[in-house]
Amino acid sequence: MSQTDLSPTLSHLDENGQVRMVDVGAKASTDRTAVAEGRVRLNAHAWGLLSAQANAKGEVLNTARIAGILAAKRCAELIPLCHSLPLSFVGVDFSADDASRTLTIRATSRTHHQTGVEMEAMMACSVAALTVYDMCKAADKGIIIEQVRLLSKTGGKSGDWRND
Repeated sequence: MSQTDLSPTLSHLDENGQVRMVDVGAKASTDRTAVAEGRVRLNAHAWGLLSAQANAKGEVLNTARIAGILAAKRCAELIPLCHSLPLSFVGVDFSADDASRTLTIRATSRTHHQTGVEMEAMMACSVAALTVYDMCKAADKGIIIEQVRLLSKTGGKSGDWRND
C-alpha cells in the first residue's frame, strides 16, 4: 500500500512513534497563507473600558496587535517542531460585537517557503487574545478566550483548505 493510500498520519512521529521534525528539504517553495480566528468575551465593565480605550495599561488593541505579530515571528522558538520561516506578512485585525461583548481576532500569516504558516497565524491570534486578557484582567478575571482555530490555508502540496 502506498503512502497516498493511507489515512492521514501524525507527521511529527516517525514509523516507530518517535518525535521528529518533518524534513521539508525536498519540498518546493510556494506562496502560502494561513488565517486564524479567536474570540475574547468580557464582562460589561471590562467591555466598557476596552471600548472606551480607558484601560490603565494603555491602548489595548494596538498592543495586542504588536504582540500577535511578534508571536508569529517567534513561533518556532515556542512550538518545538515548527520550522523557522521567513514571514512576508503578519496581520492582526479586530472586530467588536457590543451585544455579546465579544472581540473577534483574525490573524493572517504569509510566506514563500517549503512549509505552511498555520502555526504562525494561530500563534498570532492566541497571543493577541492573551494580551487582551492581560490588559483587561484588572476589570475582569473571568475573561473567556475561545474558539481559536484555523479558518483557511492556501499553498503547498496539500493545496487550499477552508474550515467550513
